[in-house]
Amino acid sequence: MRVFRGFHHPGIARACALTIGNFDGVHRGHQAMLALLRSEAQHRGLPSCVMSFEPHPRDYFAALAGKPEAAPARIATLRDKLSELERCGIEQVVVLRFDRAFASQSPQAFIDDVLVRGLGARYVLVGDDFRFGSKRAGDYTMLDAAGQRQAFDVARMMSYEVHGARVSSSAVRAALAGGDMAQVAGLLGRPYSISGHVIHGRKLGRELGYPTLNLRFAHRKPAAMGIFVVQVHGLAATPLPGVASLGVRPTIEDAGRVLLEVHCLEWPAALGAQGGYGRCVRVELLHKLHDERRYDTLAALQAGIAKDEADARAWLASTA
Repeated sequence: MRVFRGFHHPGIARACALTIGNFDGVHRGHQAMLALLRSEAQHRGLPSCVMSFEPHPRDYFAALAGKPEAAPARIATLRDKLSELERCGIEQVVVLRFDRAFASQSPQAFIDDVLVRGLGARYVLVGDDFRFGSKRAGDYTMLDAAGQRQAFDVARMMSYEVHGARVSSSAVRAALAGGDMAQVAGLLGRPYSISGHVIHGRKLGRELGYPTLNLRFAHRKPAAMGIFVVQVHGLAATPLPGVASLGVRPTIEDAGRVLLEVHCLEWPAALGAQGGYGRCVRVELLHKLHDERRYDTLAALQAGIAKDEADARAWLASTA
């Protein structure tokens, strides 16, 4: 899969079958849309292309209004979103910066400059609630009419439901906020996971007897926060069980920087004490134990971690 920041690149396909969206989480509804896109692309002899945005448009508008707290919680990092799009067989992704210039485009300018001249779209697949252009003035009817005039096909995919409930990023966020990891897995079609490179931290976990792998979550507002039973992929031939904290570390700093800190319950001797640093790992969040807690002392924190480890081992044993 080829990834482009913007569409002014010589390597970008001159024509494509395109879908447009944020694709946060790449849930089962997204997956169904991407499967349809791939099928239509193959029938037309075109590469499949996803146009997505960074930052999320709602992040931009929340910041513009001076209300960053109104931005949606983020399910996935850009790395994880791109990884899932690749797993779905997409051939090309164009990530556009959502800024003032982009937000102020008229709907027709978006069609002319982005879809037609920028990406050479010959087929455009959108969701049932798709809106575009300044003040969200463009809709499916306008896009379809433009396609008839400007020689590209337009299709709309209606909502995707599981057990009678609409699958959406909002539903995934709600399930993550509620700590219902089984429901999250049902909506995503896979366990929820976060990936990234292991970075150096303050080494406090090591001092307390619980060394951790530290991964940054770049967005300030993750959809999931708390203490979780996890599995770590990428360090050994089989996943390593662990317990993890995802959040802002209220006992230590509470500085707003989001970290995923993972203590592996088993550690391959071949890695050595420093063997995790710099590796790219994927951490599956299997079960939520509780929300983050602020402890009064480091001794209380150490006791809390010990209890979390025991609870994680008990949960893993109950599901073995």
